[in-house]
Amino acid sequence: MAKHYLLYGSERYALAILRPVQDAIRARGGEAAWFFDGPGAEDLHPDETLLTTTEEVRRWNAIAVITGSNAVPHFFPGVKVETFHGFDAGKPRHIYIRGFFDLYCTTGPRDTAQFKAIADEVGHFKVVETGWPKIDPFMQEIAGGMPAVRQPPVILYHSTFSPSWSAAETLYEEVKRLSRTGEWKWIVTFHPKMDPATVAKFRALENEHLRFADDDNILELFPQVDMMCSDTSSALNEFLLTHKPVVTFKNRRPGPQLIDIDDPAQFEPAIRRALSRPPELMEAIVAYADSIHPYRDGRSSERVLDAIDAFIAAGARNPKPKPMNLWRKLKIRKRIGYWGPA
Repeated sequence: MAKHYLLYGSERYALAILRPVQDAIRARGGEAAWFFDGPGAEDLHPDETLLTTTEEVRRWNAIAVITGSNAVPHFFPGVKVETFHGFDAGKPRHIYIRGFFDLYCTTGPRDTAQFKAIADEVGHFKVVETGWPKIDPFMQEIAGGMPAVRQPPVILYHSTFSPSWSAAETLYEEVKRLSRTGEWKWIVTFHPKMDPATVAKFRALENEHLRFADDDNILELFPQVDMMCSDTSSALNEFLLTHKPVVTFKNRRPGPQLIDIDDPAQFEPAIRRALSRPPELMEAIVAYADSIHPYRDGRSSERVLDAIDAFIAAGARNPKPKPMNLWRKLKIRKRIGYWGPA
């Protein structure tokens, strides 16, 4: 009998994170179904299975529930597995231990060390380093050497939505000015929660040198560009896996892998430096990329499934039980509208 898995999403980004897992499940002869308690279900393909009620989920009887969210309905059958929804961008919190998961599938050594330290202390979850499923197709696409800078070069401008972290308004005039010279091509894309007024301002800049992109999966833009400009966004860590440079504005965790600036007047010189690809910068980028995601084989989804199989084979239990979590469980029951047995 085919193994059943449930892919759980609370945001549209779950599709990009979990579809590679679905591909790996199908390649092994298993079956995957989806459940959403937020946006995303409307974007499923005809050959993808959607479950819309908890009763359907319980009948599906998955061996594992896999999600990139920080919480999961405890009353769904199966081992609860988190694959994360982004890299640590240096924002105030990245590690959330909400007491819902049996297994954390971490992206690379940096996160693995932090999660294992907590697992050793609390004892109610297991940590396995697998890499991040979302970037499996991307890693397969960028296999091989990095291409030379295009002529004219293409720049990706991306910003997070948080007003205290976003540089979009601060750098607007510079992007406007530089996108009119024709020296470089620009692609602009924002976090889905970006202020609509800011989105409208940048969309109005569209011309023969600047395109505003509405792509749901920013990874699809990475092969089209030579560098990125950003602020404090987890997407810049994804971009660094291409080994291409990133210019940031007042990044919350700057380091040698970034060209970080704090004045709009520094924006153009920083871009020119990035496009020149200085050796010391490129070496720092590779070292950083290896620390957050050393896997470049595009097989992270398979490692997630292997980790689930191993956990189940070992008895599907951790040394200590998960916390009661009554308030959080109550909130999830209310959100989904299920008051039956766990």
